[in-house]
Amino acid sequence: MKNDKKKKLILASQSPRRREILSKMGLKFEIIPSTSEEKMPEGEFTPEMIEEIAYKKAEEVAKRVDKNAQILGADTVVIHNKKVLGKPHTKQEAYEMLEELSGITHYVVTGICLIDNSTNKIYKTHTITYVTFNNLTQGMIANYIEGYKPYDKAGSYGIQELPEGFVKNIEGELDNVIGLPSKAVKSLLKLTENY
Repeated sequence: MKNDKKKKLILASQSPRRREILSKMGLKFEIIPSTSEEKMPEGEFTPEMIEEIAYKKAEEVAKRVDKNAQILGADTVVIHNKKVLGKPHTKQEAYEMLEELSGITHYVVTGICLIDNSTNKIYKTHTITYVTFNNLTQGMIANYIEGYKPYDKAGSYGIQELPEGFVKNIEGELDNVIGLPSKAVKSLLKLTENY
């Protein structure tokens, strides 16, 4: 791959989904999970808020690694009615979120940040994808939660594991809904001539 002899790429996340997307891109990278807290700023949601959380994740790891490294941080949220649907803490919360998303279009935002330790430059961007669910029955929701226990996923679902009949339409990049927009990652790496 092109970045074999270039700067080391570090993914500041332990998400298996993000790891899989980077691997599919053919990139060599290390994983050093960030210990930064995923705390949404107060006020009405803007995509820049997600970029800021991604930045804080990358920054925390950047302080711990050497100069010849680039650190990639990311954060994904589901938005409906200007409200952030984060990760559910209970079965009831998961159920309520999916019930709220039933039959409507919501959008998924992933903010990413690339910090180049060798130049101290910071690159941030975000990607938005629109997802429309079919009308979901109580049984569909209950079976999904029981079978997949989506407590580590924003909006209470993982798009790649949803049973047939859940999704009506996706407008935009599927990788973004999974947790890491590969096109945006590629763009930032190209800016640093590391792709």
